[in-house]
Amino acid sequence: MEHYLTFVVFAALVAVAPGPDTFVVLRGAAVGGRSRGFWTTGGITVANVVQGLAVATGLSALLTSSAEVFTLVRWAGVLYLGYLGIGALRAALRHGDGAWSLGATGRATRWNAARQGFLSNITNPKVLAFNLAVLPQFAGPHAGFLELMGLALTLTALGLLDQVAVVLGASAVAGAIRRSGVRRGIEGATGLVMLGFAGALAADAS
Repeated sequence: MEHYLTFVVFAALVAVAPGPDTFVVLRGAAVGGRSRGFWTTGGITVANVVQGLAVATGLSALLTSSAEVFTLVRWAGVLYLGYLGIGALRAALRHGDGAWSLGATGRATRWNAARQGFLSNITNPKVLAFNLAVLPQFAGPHAGFLELMGLALTLTALGLLDQVAVVLGASAVAGAIRRSGVRRGIEGATGLVMLGFAGALAADAS
């Protein structure tokens, strides 16, 4: 239990550190409304559970032991983050309008948001490598599937809480976000951040 509580503190610090997932959720909630933010968060949560399962079953060890496979996953992440960044910048140049209209809640919109959240997380090889490096350290050398999965779900739950806070925070200032200039600023800043993450990931891969 002492090790678990230490892990909870550590995981909480990791959860609040801004990363690609944070900015995907922020963009969705700020420009697409609370519903879109929550659906984006749902996609990220599902991807985090899949990443945890990969570690707990040993699949991630297989992936990271193969340089070719890991490099392929890394470049997939670079391309997807670049795609998100360019999309956000294009939306900013279109005055923040288009598919990200505030409050859109149609089925296609919800699926789009969940898919973007899922792909943002699942194509980030740093999440997989982080789980593989950290979870066994807290679970112990003889940890089994349940121990590792418990830690992975704890990390997922804390990330979910942080992302929900981001969605609610964006909703609290929805009135200001409705202004075209603010929306363009959010889109532009998010696009630049996403391209920055893609560049950093590409530099690691080269």
